Amino acid sequence: MLNYNKLAVMAFATFVAFQAPVHAQDKPDPVVAKVGDVEIHQSDLDLAVANLDPQLAQLPDDQKKVAALSAAIDVKLLAQDAIAEKLDQTAEFKKRMQYLADRELHNAYFKKHVVDTVTDDEVKARYDKEVAALPKQEEVHARHILVKTEDEAKEVIKQLDAGKNFADLAKEKSTDPNKADGGDLGYFTKGRMVKEFEVAAFALDKGTYTKTPVKTDFGYHVILVEDKRDAPPPAFDQVKDQVRQLVMRDKYLALLAAAKEKSKVDITDETLRKGYDDANKQPQPGDEPPAAQPQQ
Repeated sequence: MLNYNKLAVMAFATFVAFQAPVHAQDKPDPVVAKVGDVEIHQSDLDLAVANLDPQLAQLPDDQKKVAALSAAIDVKLLAQDAIAEKLDQTAEFKKRMQYLADRELHNAYFKKHVVDTVTDDEVKARYDKEVAALPKQEEVHARHILVKTEDEAKEVIKQLDAGKNFADLAKEKSTDPNKADGGDLGYFTKGRMVKEFEVAAFALDKGTYTKTPVKTDFGYHVILVEDKRDAPPPAFDQVKDQVRQLVMRDKYLALLAAAKEKSKVDITDETLRKGYDDANKQPQPGDEPPAAQPQQ
């Protein structure tokens, strides 16, 4: 619905992508395997499943669990050997573990103060705000009859002038695949059709058809506009997950802003500092286009 190039939002997206299931403390956590004296619990398996390679993540659930268990066992086996070689005592390892610990703390804080705080009322209110900000966009409901030559199109118009039903003529004469539907194209906004077709369709009044053939690369069209209206907004149920992401993003940015008030960020490299400052500029009014269509 909205696109931003802020580093904070990229970090937010990274958090969402790397969320893993949390095993509740009061939930049974049985041992599913042992590697020597080291136990692998169900919670370990859940984490392994959540972090499978994307290709393996497409497997059926039973195969996915086997693949995850295999990966967890491999990790435990070599981790034991790494500890025996004191690789866990190296400066490089400790630095990486500190980074991973910081990231997990960041995620835990995010979950507590953002994910778990978003309410359905907040999501609906944000949806209503986005819908209210949408510019009016006209759309038409049209039918068409597509033929190969201009003379054929003129003959179609002649029959329409004589009172022939448009849908019946489309079924009889049109070469378009939608002829079985009487040439029905449904509702569409500007930008959805080729230019020549669009210009002709939007110039028609409701209930009228083109009096001259409309030529495009597909052939010659006769167009009937059945209705005109303002395009309705996407239904709440259709975009509520995306709207929830927007609410979460704004809460996340507010958390970051508050944290930066408490702890000064000082970047010594001038190029990096400029890039960071540019990427983290607060959006100004008008920078954020309102929600239009759900993203895929």
